[in-house]
Amino acid sequence: MKEVYNSPTKGPMSFETMLDDMVAILTAAPGEAHKLIIGTDSHTRDDLCFVSAIVVHRVGKGARYYYRKRRQRKIASLRQKIFYETSLSLALASRIADALAERGLGHMNLEIHLDVGQSGDTRDLIREVVGMVVGSGFDAKIKPDSYGASTVADKYTK
Repeated sequence: MKEVYNSPTKGPMSFETMLDDMVAILTAAPGEAHKLIIGTDSHTRDDLCFVSAIVVHRVGKGARYYYRKRRQRKIASLRQKIFYETSLSLALASRIADALAERGLGHMNLEIHLDVGQSGDTRDLIREVVGMVVGSGFDAKIKPDSYGASTVADKYTK
């Protein structure tokens, strides 16, 4: 298994197995509201650890999530790091949206949670990264509403 996604509930799985699990959740209660959330966060040590999280939230009933870790050399600027996090989330969201459409769930709306907010060094990047996401056809959320990146993905970056 080259590309491994982890689920605290079900353990390591391939992309296809993760999609099958997501589809099972989404089709188990078709009348209920669901949110699909993608968020990426990173943490620097000797290298950069990027974690992308996928959250399937049955509104009011709980959620299941999956995550994928990858390591990379350090990125010098915060701007570059935030843009890279955003591009990882966009690539994953596009891949998931296409796969869900093939399975008859093309109507599902994906949110991308960005690790930027009004306070802190990332506030100057909000317009640009939100523009990238919205321009790609997805909804964008920033802190404090971007728990997919700032809580779920962040948990596995350390």
